[in-house]
Amino acid sequence: AWDHEHAFPRWHRRRKRVRGVVFLRFAGVFGVMALLVVGGMAALAFLLTRLFGAEGGRAAALVWVGGCGLSLALPLLAVGLALRAFRGIATPVADVMAAADAVAEGDLSARVEVPAHGPDAFGRLAESFNRMAEELERADQRRRNLTADVAHELRTPLHIIQGNLEGVLDGVYQPSEDHISATLDETRVLARLVEDLRTLSLAEAGQLPLGREPVDVVELLEDTRTSFSGPAESAGIELRLKVDGAVADDGGSKAVVLGDAGRLDQVLGNLMANALRHTPPGGAITLEATTYPDTVCITVRDTGEGISPEDVPFIFDRFWRGDRSRSHAGGAGSGLGLAIARQLVRAHGGRIGVESVVGAGTVFAIDLPIAV
Repeated sequence: AWDHEHAFPRWHRRRKRVRGVVFLRFAGVFGVMALLVVGGMAALAFLLTRLFGAEGGRAAALVWVGGCGLSLALPLLAVGLALRAFRGIATPVADVMAAADAVAEGDLSARVEVPAHGPDAFGRLAESFNRMAEELERADQRRRNLTADVAHELRTPLHIIQGNLEGVLDGVYQPSEDHISATLDETRVLARLVEDLRTLSLAEAGQLPLGREPVDVVELLEDTRTSFSGPAESAGIELRLKVDGAVADDGGSKAVVLGDAGRLDQVLGNLMANALRHTPPGGAITLEATTYPDTVCITVRDTGEGISPEDVPFIFDRFWRGDRSRSHAGGAGSGLGLAIARQLVRAHGGRIGVESVVGAGTVFAIDLPIAV
């Protein structure tokens, strides 16, 4: 079992301190109420004695006896009520207060113990707070990972550019066309990486501008095949197109979606580039569109090396690469293509998924709502 007290002693001390403060406040409120009742009884006895003299003395004596009894019973009752209220109400509130203070100071590991007994509202409050803290902790970890990944990706092209320029200045290299071209290629890598990061951040924030218009999916796939026919032929890969399920009986297209044609073309371009990179010569890549009552499904199927099952859950993460040893020069992309594809598909109200078998190939499927 997780020992929260020993794992986070600072948070535990804060929780005990806040609980103590809240308990003292509750006990103080009930104590003041008890003192007010006893004082009221004493004042009533005094008034009876002054008003009725001897006859009032008996009543005063009864009042004094009752007051003495209440002076003992009320504090005990006050303590009991304070403890009950503290356990049922004050403890969950105190825990949330302490955890909120800890999160505000940067301790995102703070969690609230869900009360086993007490009002359901406090249990839901504790669960909601814990979910919020977990989300903040994950977001902070993603931010740290992104910062580290960006620094790692920028380091290589910057070192190459710096080395080439220093070599030219020191006379080691001549400012030939080859060295200038190599340096220019690295600047293009940097520019592409920065643009990909910008696109991804805007898409994740829901601020990426999309020019929505009717887009014929069949024409989109045909344009994609035309664009990649040259690289596919050079790599010895057959490029196929299947649109039987997306063509109407009259020859028109049933697969029309409302979206940004340029962004959808970017999605298919990222998937095609990924398929070409991982399909050996002699293999095939198939673009297919199939319509359903409410959606159109676009698939990009290759006969490449496939993706191992342990890597499948991470392929849409930033900077993920199946082969970590590859560099940009070795043919690998920036590691942002699939992450951008997922965000662009989501921005169009669609879904993207993947199925893969090692040694048999990979299938990326995109579901987009049909335009009404």
